[in-house]
Amino acid sequence: MEIKILLSGKYDNNNAIVTIHPGAGGTESQDWAEMLYRMYTRWANKNNYDIKELDYLEGEEAGIKSVTFEVIGENAYGYMKCEMGVHRLVRISPFDSGGRRHTSFASVEVLPEITDDIEIEINPDDLRVDTYRASGAGGQHINKTSSAVRITHIPTNIVVACQSERSQIQNRETAMKMLKSKIFDLKEKEQKEKIEDLKGEQKDIAWGSQIRSYVFCPYTMVKDHRTNYEVGNVEAVMDGEIDKFMEEYLKKNI
Repeated sequence: MEIKILLSGKYDNNNAIVTIHPGAGGTESQDWAEMLYRMYTRWANKNNYDIKELDYLEGEEAGIKSVTFEVIGENAYGYMKCEMGVHRLVRISPFDSGGRRHTSFASVEVLPEITDDIEIEINPDDLRVDTYRASGAGGQHINKTSSAVRITHIPTNIVVACQSERSQIQNRETAMKMLKSKIFDLKEKEQKEKIEDLKGEQKDIAWGSQIRSYVFCPYTMVKDHRTNYEVGNVEAVMDGEIDKFMEEYLKKNI
């Protein structure tokens, strides 16, 4: 009953499409983005969710420049929406020969997968579709053909890409699904702004707010700035123990 109440949002039951982008700082922040990706993968495995990687761009030295993946299972979006925002890391950098402490940032964007029962009208004339060769592991076939697809929605300048499927047609279908989710989210935010204008409230709905800090040095602590919930075992959190953070956020925003 508690779970039903906490996850009673309109799209909480849907799958979640998650994108992680490193902030400024080159290799350091790209490594942090990869650490977050690993954290969510571990969390998903522990909670019997499937992870489907949709687009992955490796960093030059280490880490990732961006990753988009889908969390598949009941209430995936309901839980993963708790992770939307900027995540801050403080640690002794393994990439700094001087052993200095660095602060890195990465942003996590979470969208519900839009199912067929939700109508999103997209004019084909508003789309620019580019194909290119997929990168990364995938056997001989994946790098020989231009199977990866990038779609740009010209009116909003939203760009989505998918290279995880075997064929260009499948990648295009998945990319269109991602695009629909992004356009739907944009419309929801515009509606929210209109409602808040009527209420006389002005709130920033951009992703610029820092939601959680992960401190490895000089002490160990992970603190959520929205709920003030904190734990001292950073290693456990990075291994996917984030359920309590999600629970506290859901309780606060019920």
